[in-house]
Formats: sequence, C-alpha cells, structure tokens
Amino acid sequence: EKPLLALHEHNESERVARILAQLQAGKCLALVSDAGTPLISDPGYRLVRELRAAGIVISPIPGPCAAIAALSVAGIASDRFSFEGFLPHKASARRERLQGLAGEVRTLVFYESSHRIEECLADMRAAFGDGREAVLAREITKLFEEVRRSSLHDLAAHYAAAGPPKGEIVLVIGPPAATPAIAADVI
Repeated sequence: EKPLLALHEHNESERVARILAQLQAGKCLALVSDAGTPLISDPGYRLVRELRAAGIVISPIPGPCAAIAALSVAGIASDRFSFEGFLPHKASARRERLQGLAGEVRTLVFYESSHRIEECLADMRAAFGDGREAVLAREITKLFEEVRRSSLHDLAAHYAAAGPPKGEIVLVIGPPAATPAIAADVI
C-alpha cells in the first residue's frame, strides 16, 4: 500500500536527487529488492554513495542473499570466497573472464541465467577443468529448490541431457584441489 519507486541500473543516477529530496524532507525510505539483498548484483551503490555524501544515515536490514545462501549449503570451502556476480553475456568475454579466474584459489560464486547455463558450464569446464568441484543451486528457499553438487563435468553433462533448469541460479565453484572429483549429491 506504500508508494514504490523503481530503481534500476538505467535510472539510478536520475533517481538520486528525488530520493535525497524526500529524505531531507523528513521521509523514511527503504531500499528493497524482489530477489535478494539490494546492491548484491542489484543497483543501489550509487544511491547509497550519494546519500552518505549528503550526510544521510543508512542502516542495513539483514535479508536474503542468494550467493550467501548457496555458499552456506554448498559444502565447499567458504572461509575465503570471491563473489563474481553475473558473467558477461557474450561468449568470448565470458571465456576471457573465466580464464582470468582459472588460477584463483578462493571459492568462486556466480549468478547465471537459466538460458545460458549450458554454455556457461561448458566454458567453466574449459577454463577450470572437468574435475573441479561445483554446486548449482537454484530457486533457493522456494518450493522447487535444488542444490546439485558434483564436478563441473557431471553438472554440464546433467544439464546438457536434462535441459536448462528454470529459476534463479547460483554457481559455486570450489578452489583448485589435488583431491579427486566428488560424487553427485542432490538435496
């Protein structure tokens, strides 16, 4: 029942002045997201930066974050990780980015769309190797939640045969290890 104002990457710079004026007029506002925590692969950092520069007090309200939720159930090292967000849409740029991450020793966390997941997994296999430990988590905390833990090879083979999964996807890729690939495990 409260009025809503859309904020996205294409209008964020335009919205800052309007939001700042409302706050300076004494209104209380909240930045919320319909799919996770604001600013985690969502717009908002420009708004927060500008409001802080104007002396506005900003308080976080802990909420859901798909990347952290997936990491917490992955069973992959979580003491050191790198959140990489969405990979580039273009295949050549995606492959280049993955090659740049191939030697990363931290666990890697990515968001990916269902219609690009097969190509993404194939590119990850090429960059990281077939045996790299991986988890594909989708629809976390929702009715059709799935957490599939396996090697990159087995995940790619599964979704190549089954077709792309529906819903929001988080990929958790374990660090390079000398241990053999794990057996598939679906929760």
